[in-house]
Amino acid sequence: MSEDLENTIRENASGPRRVSGDSTEVQQHQLAEQIEADRYLHSKRAMKKGRGFRMTKISPPGAI
Repeated sequence: MSEDLENTIRENASGPRRVSGDSTEVQQHQLAEQIEADRYLHSKRAMKKGRGFRMTKISPPGAI
């Protein structure tokens, strides 16, 4: 899935941002939004694998 998104971002970056024809016009999401979506998906995948960064509070026994 990551490779597909990476390839999509690469293709979108190399192509035109807006395309218009006789009766249609197509505009892609901005590159910054695509990169942020990729980062979000990577972070979700990392959390599912249990390798994500988690903060926990540890208190020794007997401490209040």
